[in-house]
Amino acid sequence: MKHQQAIASVYRSYIREIRRLPHTYLRRVFRLKAEDGCRAALLTKCDERRTGKLKRVSKARLFSSTNSGNHQAFNRILDLAYGRVGRLRWELMEPLLSDPNAPLPPPIIPSKESSRPPVYSQELTALLTSGLSRRKRPLVPGDLSFPPILPERADPNSSDAQILGPFSKRREVNARWKYFGQEWKKVLPPLQISVLPSRKVGDQGSDLRTPIAVRKIGFDGTTVLEELVQLTKPKNTSGAFLQRRWLRRRYQELLGRLPILTFIPAQTKKPGGFSVSLASNALKARSQGRSLPCATDEDVAWNQKASGEHVRH
Repeated sequence: MKHQQAIASVYRSYIREIRRLPHTYLRRVFRLKAEDGCRAALLTKCDERRTGKLKRVSKARLFSSTNSGNHQAFNRILDLAYGRVGRLRWELMEPLLSDPNAPLPPPIIPSKESSRPPVYSQELTALLTSGLSRRKRPLVPGDLSFPPILPERADPNSSDAQILGPFSKRREVNARWKYFGQEWKKVLPPLQISVLPSRKVGDQGSDLRTPIAVRKIGFDGTTVLEELVQLTKPKNTSGAFLQRRWLRRRYQELLGRLPILTFIPAQTKKPGGFSVSLASNALKARSQGRSLPCATDEDVAWNQKASGEHVRH
């Protein structure tokens, strides 16, 4: 009976704070999370496990900070609700980690099925090689075919392989899967896959072939992304407890963490593929997708000259 009262108390305090959230989608998402979490805690017979489940549900302090205008707490709420972190992030990424239409690559170790290397789907390749969907620097296509964590010796045509002998196939398999796992985890998943409208039949340069089927993921078929974009417009932002300008900025920052993955149908002279972009009103983090240019010979000479003058002074 005591545990039922404790769960009811947590649920009431949770719901009290959720009702103050400024956006219908946020209130709906976290109310469902509260109901599912409390129901799971009620059905758990082990006291220790029940305490753990209840602790995960009890986020009243986080919501209280959010409703008081703490931008870090509000960003955390947004990241949970839109799959930037947590279980929803995995659910958005999981379909992109395989490609059912791609042929299986040959095993690295002959006659050993488990030694097949990972397959980078077209969608995942686009996300990995774009600075708009990565927490770190974007990869180049060569990183996918030959991961940089592999030594040169893994290439049988390299001088290292000829001098030191072939690299262990088992170690190569492990390295390729390790690289695959660590790099996709740095990707910010899209909410859905958009499709660029193709040209009408008869337009110059149009391709009359039937476009390939685009996979449906995440929030496909909903208006979640469109509603979020609308919330960044002044007349559509409302909040009983938070300033409208403050809210707009939080949503614009969230859009900077929400890459838009778009399928572009093939045309007569251009192959189809996927592109990554951000909403036009998104605020992108300063370090996201930006890399310093390589120094030229003039830059090096200028730097050496400036350093020498500094030393003389």
